[in-house]
Amino acid sequence: MIENSKNRKTGAAILFIGFALLFFILFTRVLFIQTTGKADGHELKNEALQKYMRTDVLEAKRGTIYDTNGEVIAEDTTSFTVAAILDPSVTTNPEEPNHVTDPEKTAKILAKYFEMDQTAIEERLKKDGAFQVEFGSAGRGLSNSVKRKIEDEKLPGITFIRQSKRFYPNGKFASHLIGFTQQVEKEVNGKFLFDTQGQMGIEKLYEKYLEGKDGKIRYTSDLWGYLLPNRQEMVEEPEDGDHIYLTIDSKIQTFLEDALNEVSAQYEPAKSFAIVAEAKTGKILAMSQRPTFHPGTRDGLDTNWMNDLVEYSYEPGSTMKIFTLAAAIEEGVFNPKELYQSGTYKVGPNRVRDHNAGEGWGMITYEEGVQRSSNVAMANLLERMTPGVFRQYLEDFRFGQATGIALPNEATGSILYNFPLEQVTASFGQGSTVNAMQMIQGATAIANGGKMMKPYVIDKIIDDTSGKKIVSTEPEVVGEPISKETAEETINVLETVVTAEHGTGRPYHIEGYDVAGKTGTAQLVGDNGKYLTGFNNYLFSFMGMAPKDDPELIVYVGVAQPKLNNESGSAPVSKIFNPVMRNSLQYLNVKPDENIVSKTVELEDFIGKKTAEAREAYAKYGVDPVIIGTGDKIVKQVPSAGEKLLQGEKAIVLTSKNWTMPDMTGWSIRDVMKITEIAGLKLSYSGTGYVASQNIKVNKPIKEGQKLIVKLEQPGSVEEANERAKEDSDQSR
Repeated sequence: MIENSKNRKTGAAILFIGFALLFFILFTRVLFIQTTGKADGHELKNEALQKYMRTDVLEAKRGTIYDTNGEVIAEDTTSFTVAAILDPSVTTNPEEPNHVTDPEKTAKILAKYFEMDQTAIEERLKKDGAFQVEFGSAGRGLSNSVKRKIEDEKLPGITFIRQSKRFYPNGKFASHLIGFTQQVEKEVNGKFLFDTQGQMGIEKLYEKYLEGKDGKIRYTSDLWGYLLPNRQEMVEEPEDGDHIYLTIDSKIQTFLEDALNEVSAQYEPAKSFAIVAEAKTGKILAMSQRPTFHPGTRDGLDTNWMNDLVEYSYEPGSTMKIFTLAAAIEEGVFNPKELYQSGTYKVGPNRVRDHNAGEGWGMITYEEGVQRSSNVAMANLLERMTPGVFRQYLEDFRFGQATGIALPNEATGSILYNFPLEQVTASFGQGSTVNAMQMIQGATAIANGGKMMKPYVIDKIIDDTSGKKIVSTEPEVVGEPISKETAEETINVLETVVTAEHGTGRPYHIEGYDVAGKTGTAQLVGDNGKYLTGFNNYLFSFMGMAPKDDPELIVYVGVAQPKLNNESGSAPVSKIFNPVMRNSLQYLNVKPDENIVSKTVELEDFIGKKTAEAREAYAKYGVDPVIIGTGDKIVKQVPSAGEKLLQGEKAIVLTSKNWTMPDMTGWSIRDVMKITEIAGLKLSYSGTGYVASQNIKVNKPIKEGQKLIVKLEQPGSVEEANERAKEDSDQSR
């Protein structure tokens, strides 16, 4: 007994000493940690702070793209991404759940607000082990109004992530120039975020200016991310992107887009394009093409990704004769009154023919040869100045090399000039290729007294923080291929292409403005490298400048493979060139020349004739009639048979059925009255000048006795026009 008692006391003593030693060690450890704040070499305070420290990105606002007058073309707006919290652990009060409690009901309601199948939404809401889910592209980019509607449904667990979204207020508007942006996923501090990046056009090329630099905020929160009282916050402010001002003028761009839309609807061309440039500076005031796309939705982008005005090289056809003519005048080998034999020109074993199947027009003057767009005239002029000299002029006009316009992937084109036949065909725009900007650049030398201006689309870039210019583009002379005197004489000859009895440019006459220019008809090359055959397989084009004595604008239009109905190729091209040039000149306050005397033509009787036959007959007068209706026979015409029509004045033809209202924007009241007379409409108008608006919408049905109300406006100052453009833009939004 005594031995057992002694053993127990010894054991108890050992345990006591052991526990005391352990307590001492723990006490010492705690005291050490409290005193130093360290454990195993780690700063416990910092690790605790890191555990509850959150870092969020403060997204930089992408720079805005403006037109030359400060009108917004592309800007950032706020959008939202919807997310669903699935983890029940975030709910502390079952009566006010913070996670999704009813996937079926939630899916049914969410399916009303974005394009995703209810079943697919429900599958995501039932995802096992997920803390939070999103709904892909369908759940991104929601507007504030949609967000509010979802919030009003009071769905547990549904939350929103704020994001920026690129907004293009004008829709399909110089889309291949502007480009578009896309949300690209990137990892930041272990989180996957979406970053806006430019994908083409200005948006991509100037990404380093537009993108800005994201900031960040670091703050303390609890386990679930809720902000703690007395939290610490550290903010690094974002640096917003810089702002780009283009040379594009939204009003002129709208004229261009509308005209291209009309021609696309009527003629369904494979391609069409147009550029408006300031003759003395090279500024591009408008540019667009068809097919095009919507930069916000990318609808139509799969049809054509290329910016055809820069990246596409093609044979220009007879518009190239502008530069052959200028070279011949500069070399002193062009005598406008000298006669030559038209029809064919022999080049070794080959023959070059005029476009009327080589029949020609007998002995005609060189001036008439230009007016008729004679290939033989150009071949003779090339022979006189020699191919080597003309080759130098092609280089002086900078064909075969990029213009350097600040846009990606510019095609250089190529001068095909190795053999005699290639040298001759180059003089009238076959074989050799160009891009549209090269043609505009070359034309500035003609319109600007011999000084050739580099085309450009960037006016300036403004720093978002300081408001100072960090990039500024000034007009740049890139060559002087001809003298001022040659430029003036070239324009005088080109004016006769539009005004002369035999001029191929007669459909491009604009009442009140003297236009100088040149038509082009270029045979297209197929995928097999051979020229296509058939009446429609051409690029029809016109390069024109106005007013002739002091050109303000150059407008270049091309339409490829339009579906013509017994019409000339000038029909669709003039439907773009004429309204764009006229409306742009009026908008820029270029007053019509009241001293211009227009030639008159006396019309024959077309009543009872087929519509296509009448159109062809009008074309011989240099008139492109406005045809009302889709009937195959003419029932009425204004002016009537025997009456005289000023060249450039509108002739109205009424068919047997389906009358619809034409677009009368820019019409004189005299032409408006012809519509009311022929269709029996009741006219009411206010103001003076040209039609600015009409109550009956374009292409809407009209019937006899209907009231037509039009508002007329005089071309005002540039400032007034800009203000009207802004008001129109605001209303369209």
